[in-house]
Amino acid sequence: MTELAISCTDAHVNYSVKSNRQLIRSVIRGQKPEIRVIEAVKGVTFKVNVGESVGLIGPNGSGKTSLLQAITGLLPLNKGEILVRSIPTFLGIQAVLRPQLTGWRNIQLGLLAQGLNRSEAEDMTSRVADFCELGDFLDLPMETFSSGMKARLHFAVATALTPEILLIDEALAVGDRSFRKKSSERLKEHRSKAGTILLVSHNLEEVRQSCQRVIWLEGGTVVADGPAEDVIEAYETS
Repeated sequence: MTELAISCTDAHVNYSVKSNRQLIRSVIRGQKPEIRVIEAVKGVTFKVNVGESVGLIGPNGSGKTSLLQAITGLLPLNKGEILVRSIPTFLGIQAVLRPQLTGWRNIQLGLLAQGLNRSEAEDMTSRVADFCELGDFLDLPMETFSSGMKARLHFAVATALTPEILLIDEALAVGDRSFRKKSSERLKEHRSKAGTILLVSHNLEEVRQSCQRVIWLEGGTVVADGPAEDVIEAYETS
């Protein structure tokens, strides 16, 4: 019997925004700032089985990142239900790191957070450092890193072990071709160990190589859900 890793039923996610210009004007006039409600995800339903690798594609503003954040619990649902087999590991360029600590220290803390004891974390630290290829930069505080360097390090830490559910938001679109190829190979390795992967990317070739199935989102709703090549071809010709 196939086991479910993620079950998403009629999910709705809204969030509120207000422009800085409107906020300043409202404060000067003593008025409440106008708040705009964004309907980011509108009734999305899908299921992901254990061991599946699923891509999420669509234009900017289609709800991909909001959906990932709802699955992790970073954004609350306004309606519907999301069930997960275990707490997902979220990997994104905007993922929170500790900027005042060095790269080395962030590696160690990241491994400890995944359940390793101190001795195990120390043994694995050098392997994570080798994978991210940041060299002497690891001696510096994270706040000196570029967004791409942070993404490299976070990917290396998050995938050092095989998470049961890994959610990736554009975090493979960093580094040179060699690093992207290495990252893709690691994802294939995780999938072979029954790790479940949900990947958001604008790089369709990357999605083709990493995912068996693709969900196309647009305007916060599902346009198509099926085999990767079929959905990507429909998206490219739309």
